[in-house]
Amino acid sequence: MKYARQTQEALDRLDQSLHTLRDLIKRNQNADAIRFMEEGELKERFGDLQNIISVSSTNPLGSRNTPNTGNL
Repeated sequence: MKYARQTQEALDRLDQSLHTLRDLIKRNQNADAIRFMEEGELKERFGDLQNIISVSSTNPLGSRNTPNTGNL
């Protein structure tokens, strides 16, 4: 459940950043929008989500520290 909660929180933060990007583009602040994507908050949000996914794929243990065996 911790993975699901962390993933959802990261997706929510990403959604907020995408909303900010949309507002920058609507206001025709294209240079700021590009900087926001390449160096700013949006890049960080994608990085956070990517880290959560990477850690999950390298950790073979399930939520109760038992091996993920799929359907038994």
